[in-house]
Amino acid sequence: MKDQGRSTRKRTGGRLRPSRKKKKYELGREPTETTVGETRLRTTDARGNTQKVRALSTDVANVAIDGETIEATIEDVVENAANPNYVRRNIVTKGAVIETSEGTARVTSRPGQTGNVNAVLVDE
Repeated sequence: MKDQGRSTRKRTGGRLRPSRKKKKYELGREPTETTVGETRLRTTDARGNTQKVRALSTDVANVAIDGETIEATIEDVVENAANPNYVRRNIVTKGAVIETSEGTARVTSRPGQTGNVNAVLVDE
């Protein structure tokens, strides 16, 4: 996993000595790899008095078709530009192309951050 925070090296390659330790608000987390399956959600504390809902797995997508939004069933992940291995593992991220009961759609939301899958129908 990549290190969170500022680099320990200068642009010239020289060493930067840390002025302090990491703060709580600089905390990084493992990515939530949302899979296709029965809906499972997890809430995590976020900055301020808020919570994030993370989708661990989901089989429902809100698909926008000609100005209307229809709740469709996710059948399969067809393409994922983020990582080719995500297609084999059925992982849904923003920009992924999914096969739904309404047709092929591109994901526009971030399921690991918002807890739901929003998508737009793709014309083929």
